[in-house]
This record gives sequence, structure tokens and C-alpha cells, in this order.
Amino acid sequence: MNTTPGPAGQQRTDTPLSEAAKSSLSTTHNLFRIFVLTVLGSFFVLQLDLNYLWLTAILTTASFVLGILLLIRAAQLKESRMVLFGTISGLVVSLVMVLVILAVSAFFNEFRDFQDCTRVALTDQGMSQCRIQLEKSVPMQLR
Repeated sequence: MNTTPGPAGQQRTDTPLSEAAKSSLSTTHNLFRIFVLTVLGSFFVLQLDLNYLWLTAILTTASFVLGILLLIRAAQLKESRMVLFGTISGLVVSLVMVLVILAVSAFFNEFRDFQDCTRVALTDQGMSQCRIQLEKSVPMQLR
């Protein structure tokens, strides 16, 4: 058993977890790992190529579902505060990803042209020309 000195030098003993509690904690941690992978995966797939916007949308939806499941599980079972904090943070990132997906899908052709332009741009001047081209292609109200 782990003993840690408490206030006034008293020894406090941590009660060992039951098998059910260990299994629940292990399940929660595995769900949290999968949640983190889906959040990061949705971000990196969008960065990779806009033609995979559908995969980004699927991963973002999966991260929302897992995040809500984790939030409920962490609240009901009084799991670790780090899991709760990480889940809330991941849900915020997923919400931002939804906004990005909506913006990219609304202006898909413009962003695809920008991405194609930046792939062949070798200099800073080429990159700035790509940005200027993107700004000209987006409607005036959104600039």
C-alpha cells in the first residue's frame, strides 16, 4: 500500500481500487485516448488536403460523440479532473473545427485553388501572391 504523510505527520493510506473500478478507469482512459486521436486527426487531415474534407467531417463528428460520452462518463463516475479538463478542451477544439469545416465547405473552390497555388509557390513573394488571389476570390463582405 502507498502511504503518504498527511497533516500533523499522520499516515494516510490509499484504498486499493476494486477490479470494477480499475476496469472503469481503464475504459475511460482508452476512450480519452481515442478522443484525442480523433480531434488531432481531424485537424491534421484538414491540413493535409482539402479533398479529404469529408474525412475531416467524419472525424470531427466522431470526436463530438466521444467527447460527449467522456463528459457524461467523467461526471457520473467522478473520474480524473485531467480527463474532464482534456475532454472539455477537446470539445472546444472540435467546435472550432466545425466552424472551419463550414467555412471551407462554403468556399471550397477558392480554398482548393489557394492550396494548389501554395504547393507550387517557392518564395515568400509567391505565397503573398496566392494570398492576394484568395482575397480577390472571396466576396467583399467577408474580407
